[in-house]
Amino acid sequence: MRVCILACCMFCFSTMLSAQDITIKKLQSEISRSVKKEITDTLPWTWKKGGLVNVSLNQGSLSNWAAGGDKFSLAINSYVNYFVFYQHEKHNWDNNLDFNFGFVQSTSLGSRKNDDRLDMLSKYGYNFDGKFYLTGLANFRTQFFDGYNFSGTKSTFTSTFLSPAYALISVGIDYKPTANFSAFVSPITSRWVIVADQYLANKASYGVDSGKHTSSEVGAFTSINYRQVFPKNVSYKGRLDLFSNYKKHPGNIDIFFTNYFAFKLSKYFSVTYNLDMIYDDDVKLFGKEGTSPALQLKSMFGIGFLMRF
Repeated sequence: MRVCILACCMFCFSTMLSAQDITIKKLQSEISRSVKKEITDTLPWTWKKGGLVNVSLNQGSLSNWAAGGDKFSLAINSYVNYFVFYQHEKHNWDNNLDFNFGFVQSTSLGSRKNDDRLDMLSKYGYNFDGKFYLTGLANFRTQFFDGYNFSGTKSTFTSTFLSPAYALISVGIDYKPTANFSAFVSPITSRWVIVADQYLANKASYGVDSGKHTSSEVGAFTSINYRQVFPKNVSYKGRLDLFSNYKKHPGNIDIFFTNYFAFKLSKYFSVTYNLDMIYDDDVKLFGKEGTSPALQLKSMFGIGFLMRF
């Protein structure tokens, strides 16, 4: 009997020693194991920022050139874009700034600008059904410097800073199936047209009553935005805005359509192409007498410096 009890005690004691040895070895293994950071340990970024700077330069000179032309010409065009996007859970906030400026100097025509635009857009949305967002949108668009229409040697003053300017506030539904595409639709939108310059306000060329500096409009608004980087170093950024004024000729839809293409040649040099189209029935500066609306087109091609950040 004593032998049996002694044997059982020795067996239990040896088992405890074995278990303890295994525990010690496991602890040593855990201590010496290198710790690796898992992907799930890092929270995803909620902010995305970026943009680009593009400057293109064209210069030409002629001497005893039978085909004719300006003895000297210089054109500089620039485009700056900056965006800040926020996305977290059901909240989405997009902010975008565009600035364009171009300048031409030639022997026969002197100096004049050929591009000038400041455009700020902010859009906040709350996701309520997958790819659809209940969204509030604000947009402001104007220019910085004086603008003229030229006919031969005659120039006519047509625009300047805050003359005109367009401020827009809208609430609607934004469809965003991907991060690169959005289509915003609103049946109720408020838009203000601003003409701060007194001379231009008196001419009533932008739909503002003569002598007044602002006019308010209520209508339907659509804004479609798309940006994409394609294979072979080609990128595109485009925006189409449509506005129908309920108060006055709702069938005459205002159009603002801007397109920007970049064909990358090297790290900092690219071929760029801009195509802008604007139609506003209230901008009556064209035709033989300068009192009719018309489709405004701007096409610019250049090779120069381009840096993304």
